[in-house]
Amino acid sequence: MVRATTGTLGEFEGLDPLVEPVPGRGWDVLAVWGGARLAGTIPVSAAKNAVLPILAASLLADGPTVLRGVPDLEDVRTMCRLLTELGCEVVWQPSRTLRIQNRGLQVHEAPYELVRLMRASFLVMGPLLARAGRAKTALPGGCAIGSRPIDLHLKGFAALGARMEFAHGRIQVEGRGLSGARIYLDFPSVTATENIMMAACLARGTTLIENAAQEPEVVDLAGYLNAAGGRVRGAGTDVVRVEGVDALTGCEYQVIPDRIEAGTFMLAAAMTGGNIRLENVVPEHLKAVVAKLREAGAEVAEESDTSLRVRGPIRPRAVDIKTLPFPGFPTDLQAPAMAMLTRAEGTSIVTETVFENRFLHVDELKRMGADIRIEGRSAIVRGVERLTGAPVRATDLRAGACLVLAGLMAEGITEITGVQHIDRGYADFVGKLQRVGARVERGTMA
Repeated sequence: MVRATTGTLGEFEGLDPLVEPVPGRGWDVLAVWGGARLAGTIPVSAAKNAVLPILAASLLADGPTVLRGVPDLEDVRTMCRLLTELGCEVVWQPSRTLRIQNRGLQVHEAPYELVRLMRASFLVMGPLLARAGRAKTALPGGCAIGSRPIDLHLKGFAALGARMEFAHGRIQVEGRGLSGARIYLDFPSVTATENIMMAACLARGTTLIENAAQEPEVVDLAGYLNAAGGRVRGAGTDVVRVEGVDALTGCEYQVIPDRIEAGTFMLAAAMTGGNIRLENVVPEHLKAVVAKLREAGAEVAEESDTSLRVRGPIRPRAVDIKTLPFPGFPTDLQAPAMAMLTRAEGTSIVTETVFENRFLHVDELKRMGADIRIEGRSAIVRGVERLTGAPVRATDLRAGACLVLAGLMAEGITEITGVQHIDRGYADFVGKLQRVGARVERGTMA
């Protein structure tokens, strides 16, 4: 039986949640009542995927780093705990501000119990290698969406002059006095680009990263590094040039808005026939999403340099989506977009090119009545007249958002376990949806 914080959620049967229950409470669950037309204003939080590498980069700075607008997310808290274990003082201040003071790296190993929670924890390897001359960690954990190998990171470290050692499930990287190098990435990996950028900041000479990731979060990390005294040029293009410096200093920095959160709420407006104004966005970061929403029949208007309005159609039209590195359609919005397409007029093809295991949400959508067939790395989505509420579970962060959005369109109540995945990447997700008219409640299941 689900115990609601407010209201009664009803029975929840037939699922085997992936996570342990909250001690003394049971499993957290979200209940979503369908049928609401969302309308109102939503302020978008700062980008999780920009905050995490910048937090890791604070290990490079001799003075305090002050980050403004930091979202209160589980992944952010995990990274803060990791920095604390490595010898930093991390203090939350008013107005979502974080102050990080590097007290001297007494430890060069990232604890397994934190690394296993989040793949982004591997981002401390570059800064540790640059500052301490060595770094050690276990293989990182996180969402079960694909292999996401770390070989590109290690290839970059080796080119800078580091040595690798693998033993007992751990990786140790050593290399004092790194030297700049020319590094070609076989795939434009975001985290590999970021890790190599950070390590190269304190290397002697110049490092060129070719076929680099061009995502806005990479540009934001470069912005922080430059504000701290680094010399990074070309971020946002496929060639990043890093000139090594002797040291970085602390600085204050404002993190960019979260384009994935913004895209999620844009899709929510489109699929519910809603009218939502999004504040604190960078429209340039959302061009691919805007293009697909307009193709699906939604109206998207840029009301200012930092705000967008999305008006949804009565029923979306089918569109084909292919995920690609930026500036293509983001893989992190593939699952939420598929939720919209389950009720679109016509048949859509969704092709996932970034991660090989990112269709775990499909079976859950089918529990709600969606008509989806998987063929290799593509999903064939035939729009249906209606979805019906059902008990489902989130297998990863974006699958969780997908199921909430599907619940907003469904008839009846959709009950979602695996809520802890949503907490990793969406700040006040339930509260923001409630403010625009969604009926969503969080409770626990015995």
